[in-house]
Amino acid sequence: MHAGIPTELGTEKISKLLKQYAIPSIIAMSCSSLYNLVDSIYIGQFVGGYALAGLALTFPLMNLGTAFSSLIAVGASANIGIFLGKKDYGNAQKVLGNVITLNFIIGLLYMVGVLVFIDPILEFFGASEHTLPYAREYMQIILYGNIISHTYFALNAVLRATGLPKKAMNASILTVIINALLDPFFIYQWGIKGAAIATVISQAISLMWVIFILSNRNHVVHFQKGGYKLVPAIVKRILSVGMSPFFMNATACLIVIAFNQGLKENGGDLAIAAYGISHKLTFLFIMVVMGLNQGMQPIASYNFGAGLYDRLREVVTYTAMCAIAVTSTGFIIAELFPKTLVMMFTTDETLIDEAIRGVRISFMFYPIVGFQMVTSNFFRSIGYAGTAIFLSLTRQLIFVLPFIFILPRFFGLDGIWASMPLADLTSCIISASIMIYHLKKLK
Repeated sequence: MHAGIPTELGTEKISKLLKQYAIPSIIAMSCSSLYNLVDSIYIGQFVGGYALAGLALTFPLMNLGTAFSSLIAVGASANIGIFLGKKDYGNAQKVLGNVITLNFIIGLLYMVGVLVFIDPILEFFGASEHTLPYAREYMQIILYGNIISHTYFALNAVLRATGLPKKAMNASILTVIINALLDPFFIYQWGIKGAAIATVISQAISLMWVIFILSNRNHVVHFQKGGYKLVPAIVKRILSVGMSPFFMNATACLIVIAFNQGLKENGGDLAIAAYGISHKLTFLFIMVVMGLNQGMQPIASYNFGAGLYDRLREVVTYTAMCAIAVTSTGFIIAELFPKTLVMMFTTDETLIDEAIRGVRISFMFYPIVGFQMVTSNFFRSIGYAGTAIFLSLTRQLIFVLPFIFILPRFFGLDGIWASMPLADLTSCIISASIMIYHLKKLK
């Protein structure tokens, strides 16, 4: 028996397992989203509204970076969980080595490719002469630390998949603490660039700690000399599962580009700044659901690999109920107290009014977002890459993009704001239908 193999994933009570695996992830993700919130508050209050708009303009590139990162991280963690469920420890080990090599190659290519064309890209995203300098300063530093960010994210996912959710949580919290300590001083010294520097430094320190943990030879999956050569079969498995979150984040990049261009055309730079505020608030609750999903993933992967389908159905149902409770809480808070939330970021009355309206519309169908996120993650966790990709693309391409171009013709700026919640409503119906079909099939 290998030390550290999480065999309780196939025997322990599901509700207890989800608490054990999800709570550390939720704490880590919540700390991360709170940090991002505070980060934006510092930038909005001390640098200004144009800086907030510049930060919002980097969202497409951040989404694209996340797409490449999740391509490896999600594919690796799901496959490690499936291999451990099958007691195939050799292939689980190969996945870890391939993760390091893939992250280095993809991270380097992305960094160089974007840095060469940074200004034209940001201008295409909707940057003006007022917002371009802020967006460029922030994004250049983030890109220099791109390989660090990708590798940290992937190895943290490996920790969760191999039965170390608390250590994964501690690594995330360490990142947040270091970031929060550096942020006020760095932003005061270097403005928006300082926020990016603090982010890269904190992730580099946490990455070193995660590497130290995975260097322990007693752990079921650990670094081995000569284990970093790419294995085509392993790479294919990682990429096939990872394609779903990749497409989801890559199409999110396209959506935000179209969204920002629509905001600029219908409302100008301050409308983009308002979107930056709304995005940070929605992200606060999304990160909690992501924590639930991260907790569900190793449980679902292991039980699917072990053929324990009753437990598989139980974990996805329980997770979905928890996720709906989280996003419903977000809906209530945003609709009742939008002004209180928005005033944390800015004292500009015009921006406050615009952001309040945006927040109210953005959260319109927010309760169902939790269910939709769990559905897509469930199919990724069990290796149903095609279904997961379809669900991701359904929302982003089939519904959101047409809404962004059609609704403003009738409702102006409000039409831009309404495009995403309406897409959530329509795509949720499709997700529910597919989930019901597959759960019956798994019997």
